[in-house]
Amino acid sequence: MKLLFKFNFIFLVVMALGIGVSGYITNLLLRQQAQEETMDKARLLMDKAQAVRGYTSGQITKLLETQMKYEFLPQSVPSYSAVEVLGALKQRYPEYFYKEATLNPTNPRDRATGWEVDVVNQFRNNGELKEFVGQRDTPTGPALYVSRPLKITNPACLQCHSSVEAAPKTMVDRYGSANGFGWQLNEVIGAQIVSVPLEVPMKRADQAFTVFIGSLLGVFAVVGVVLNLMIWFVVVRPVTKLSQLADRVSQGDLEAPEFDTSGKDEISVLAQSFSRMRASVVAAMKMLEA
Repeated sequence: MKLLFKFNFIFLVVMALGIGVSGYITNLLLRQQAQEETMDKARLLMDKAQAVRGYTSGQITKLLETQMKYEFLPQSVPSYSAVEVLGALKQRYPEYFYKEATLNPTNPRDRATGWEVDVVNQFRNNGELKEFVGQRDTPTGPALYVSRPLKITNPACLQCHSSVEAAPKTMVDRYGSANGFGWQLNEVIGAQIVSVPLEVPMKRADQAFTVFIGSLLGVFAVVGVVLNLMIWFVVVRPVTKLSQLADRVSQGDLEAPEFDTSGKDEISVLAQSFSRMRASVVAAMKMLEA
């Protein structure tokens, strides 16, 4: 087996292992980074919804107290404001999704359906759970969602949702008496859910992975060519020439030229040893002829 063939075989095995291991780790890290980026976007939207709720309850609700005596204004409800604001965002970015999914809502549009019910039940079954993260399939591709519990911690909420009799008449007139009642203090009645698409960051991760692997293959290819040239000029060619001279001497050709022994590397040391052996063989053959 030729020396260059052995070298290239070992080089290709090492290259394949190196690319395989580094590719696996890189792909894992890129996908993890894509998910973390998506998670940050989802939490940012969740914080925006919380800010809208806080602004509505802190400033808007008080301003509408007088009007509420004559007509129920949903703009005074923090959850309604949050859904409306993020709903306007959805018109421009339809892949983004926000909902205050409730098991027994006053407004029918907030009713939890399908997988949303499972998310709400996660919080109802585990009172210590503050955030639940998961993935789901959508018509536009995979999406990551972040959810937080909607828990009745303010007794003032029960003025509208404890019973039909206690609720403002204007609210009952608007939404009816069938839904949104029977809530209890410290009960988890729903969940805030923000869903953000994963497809775009995952595509960017795949593109970065492709560029990385392509660059790695390019680097290995260049290194392989350089090493092959170096081995050919530094090792293979001198050893081949030395082998040919040794073969001529072994066949009795005493007129074979001297091999260049300049240098201090291993090839030069081998050549010097060969020159001494050649001189000894020539001297021995002359003595036999004499």
